[in-house]
Amino acid sequence: MSSFVIEGGHRLHGAITPQGAKNEALQVISAVLLTREAVTISNVPEILDVQNLISLLCGVGVSVEKLGKGCYRFCAAQIDSSYISSKTFVGQCARLRGSVMVAGPLLSRFGEAYFPKPGGDKIGRRRVDTHIEGFIKLGASCVYDTERHAYHLQAKNGLQGCYMLLDEASVTGTANILMASVLAKGTTTIYNAACEPYVQQLCRLLNAMGAQISGIGSNLLTVRGVEALHGAEHRILPDMIEVGSFIGMAAITQSSLTIRNVAWDQLGIIPEAFMRLGIKMERRGDDIWIPWQDSYEIESFIDGSIMTLADAPWPGLTPDLLSVLLVVATQCKGSVLIHQKMFESRLFFVDKLIDMGAQIILCDPHRAVVIGHDHKIQLRGGRMTSPDIRAGIALLLAAMSAKGTSEIDNIEQIDRGYEDIEGRLTALGASIVRK
Repeated sequence: MSSFVIEGGHRLHGAITPQGAKNEALQVISAVLLTREAVTISNVPEILDVQNLISLLCGVGVSVEKLGKGCYRFCAAQIDSSYISSKTFVGQCARLRGSVMVAGPLLSRFGEAYFPKPGGDKIGRRRVDTHIEGFIKLGASCVYDTERHAYHLQAKNGLQGCYMLLDEASVTGTANILMASVLAKGTTTIYNAACEPYVQQLCRLLNAMGAQISGIGSNLLTVRGVEALHGAEHRILPDMIEVGSFIGMAAITQSSLTIRNVAWDQLGIIPEAFMRLGIKMERRGDDIWIPWQDSYEIESFIDGSIMTLADAPWPGLTPDLLSVLLVVATQCKGSVLIHQKMFESRLFFVDKLIDMGAQIILCDPHRAVVIGHDHKIQLRGGRMTSPDIRAGIALLLAAMSAKGTSEIDNIEQIDRGYEDIEGRLTALGASIVRK
């Protein structure tokens, strides 16, 4: 198990470019299973979760050619159909959260897929009902295989388009159902669909491959099934979670920083959420410039009540950034309520911040009140363990602003979502060593 040793108190300077979006990458790479022809995807983040998914696809017979940094050509012409039902493959899928995205394409193209309980972050219960119920509505049968500890899905006569109202606007559920429905007979209508940029990008790739999807960007998607898909080229968006993380890093270290090529129009409410913590920023073309500030004052609502930052389905605030916002707030002026609605274990990392000297009241598993130090009192360095990707990067922010040296264990969790993070931040002036 690797660790980061961080010497706090260093200000950052210069410019940084975000990697490709992790969540989009897991979806569009899974979509290559829908066609026998080559699909080229660029701006792929070189992170652990993506590398593991690519390795999984190689195992089932997908040909993968690396054309350059972050650019891959995939061809799923020769798939080992017997291997995708093997205990070995199902076991590999169970260890990788992103593997849930291969179920829809495999079911659509080969009429069979296994859906194990997903692995990944330990951030609370993660439902798979939306995926399974969507497949069943498309005509698949579903039984639980006790030997493989996975749901066995079959559609011997192919899938049939239908109308469905999703029980929740699940991003991965919407993406999986979309990939299952593009080759289904007839028309599929998906209401209460997630409309995150990741899903929009998946729709654009599928349409470039010959699918017929309308309603992109809304919560009502219509899919007219086609007989086959062909090859295409696709470029992944910048990772908006990295963009938000870098905004937070600039603020908590009181640094001036430029974040390049952020795809501003796809960031939604993210810049505004950080502005509510008193962080100034300026849009320069497609870059964000964050100036040095002596103080960051948290806003109040118009009636004077305490500011609340809560996650919500797109175009609301993504839950993946609440951990970063919480850490940044520890050094702002004022108070804020952080309300994490989706995952009941994602705020438990605040105990580590309290040990470092942060003033945080954990009200319950979903809510925490932060009273900021206004950079008058530095956090103290300490030893901690990364419980998940987003808490891991939040703890890294805390360590970068802290007095003294900190050590973060289990940084493989951070590696799952952030490419060469210590190298890129060290280039900005941070002091981070991997051991």
